[in-house]
Amino acid sequence: MEFLELFSWMKVDDIATLSILLLLGMFALLAIGMPLGFASAFLAVAVIIMKFGPEMAFGRFGSGPLSVLAQAVYRQMTNYVLISVPLFIFMASLLERSGIARDMYNSLNKWLSRTRGGIAIVTSIMAVIMAAMSGIIGGEVVLLGLIALPQMLRLGYNQNLAIGTICASGSLGTMIPPSIVLIFYGLVTETSIKALFTASFLPGFMLASFFILYIVIRTNMNPSLAPLPEEDPDAPKGKEKFLMFVGFLSRFGLWALGVLILRNLFFTFTGQNTVQEGVDPIALGMVSDLPWLIGAMVLAGVLVFLIGKERVNTGWEMGKGLIAPIIVIGVVLGSIYMGITGITEAAGMGVVAVFTIGLIRREMTFEIVWDSLMRTLKSTGTIIWVTIGAAALAAAYTLAGGPTYVANMIVAAELPTMGIILVMMLIFLIMGMFMDWVGIVLLIMPVFLPIVLKLPVQEIGIFGELNPRHVAIWFGVVFCMNMQVSFLSPPFGPAAFYLKSVAPPHISLTAIFRGFLPFIVLQLLALSVLLIWPPIISIFL
Repeated sequence: MEFLELFSWMKVDDIATLSILLLLGMFALLAIGMPLGFASAFLAVAVIIMKFGPEMAFGRFGSGPLSVLAQAVYRQMTNYVLISVPLFIFMASLLERSGIARDMYNSLNKWLSRTRGGIAIVTSIMAVIMAAMSGIIGGEVVLLGLIALPQMLRLGYNQNLAIGTICASGSLGTMIPPSIVLIFYGLVTETSIKALFTASFLPGFMLASFFILYIVIRTNMNPSLAPLPEEDPDAPKGKEKFLMFVGFLSRFGLWALGVLILRNLFFTFTGQNTVQEGVDPIALGMVSDLPWLIGAMVLAGVLVFLIGKERVNTGWEMGKGLIAPIIVIGVVLGSIYMGITGITEAAGMGVVAVFTIGLIRREMTFEIVWDSLMRTLKSTGTIIWVTIGAAALAAAYTLAGGPTYVANMIVAAELPTMGIILVMMLIFLIMGMFMDWVGIVLLIMPVFLPIVLKLPVQEIGIFGELNPRHVAIWFGVVFCMNMQVSFLSPPFGPAAFYLKSVAPPHISLTAIFRGFLPFIVLQLLALSVLLIWPPIISIFL
């Protein structure tokens, strides 16, 4: 007891003072280089001691305020969906080390090589496909930096345009399903992850289209930014290339539709697709879907016949690098949206799909698998430690009455609804400059989301009215768009450091951040669309 009395001076009853000390403590610990996970855990214990006093905090083992921290961490660590995180990271590592991404880039390049800014457009499209396969951000930036950056610089592309395209497009994994940021948000807020994935589709692809439109407009206004490569006299052009592309899609469509028809027949013969009240119908698996699938297959066969065998075969050779990525996306997202599996099982199926494709292509060696496992272990370890620390700090601050204090302070400011939301956006953007997204979602979301849920829904946004059931989903998508900005924001924008690790020595960090500026504006424009027109997330829900 005498030992505990030494710490009695630390007791702080005023929650306002405690909040200020917590904020200053976080910045101080991060400034001296302490990892976020350990800083959060240390401050969690400090908050309990300051609020309840050392006697109660260090009371009987297994009881008291400190036990609440242990329960919060245990609850977070035993969440089944959390298993999907290392599985998605492992899948991204296998993709990065195999030749799947390289072949995809080459195929896209063949179709868009004679388009002004084509290499940059190919890079953005490749980033979208990579994001839809794995949902990991850092690996995409590194991969694009290794594959696309040397080629763009060799062809004389403007350095800022090349850098900005790679880093902005490489961070699309934040928005496009299966985004790990959305998974964590769903875990913390107990929001449907499937609904979050569905809601983020349109905003994610809207942001990607902003990048591509910017590249097209900018390079056509100033052709010197993206010189065209030397023309190959033997390469197909114009109408001929278009017919070959249609032939490629038709041939692939025959295979895909054949699989869907067999799946539909299996459900029909086993009686699994009978219509039942209160049970969602199987996507493309009901008897009523069969005529449409057969009709689409007949149409694909007719197109193959009309286009001609030679064109179809040439188009297949040019586009076959896209087959493996499409299969992986189909396995991961298809299994989720067709009701076959949950998020965690879909991640496992994605790993199996990538591993199997690698074996078929004879690229999956023991060294690649071992290196991917080690990368997964390191990345997952970092995320888990941050999760443990942030979960403990969030529980401690909640127990001390912090969320209630912050909510009352925001309400007392008497700001309009959109004013409150804009203040939250500003806090997200500022914290994103200095803190990892895992810490932000675990620390801030338990405070902000209850406030947002109490706001009058009719005052959220300017155009259209958000469905009250979709408020938590909308706020999650808005949060992810903020984190998209944070990946490029100086001084600690992670995308810059990922690219710097593989960029040529003459490209400095200052030059990389300079290349980000137009793309940060585009990200803020996309964020503005979400704030002005919230129902955009409800279109596919």
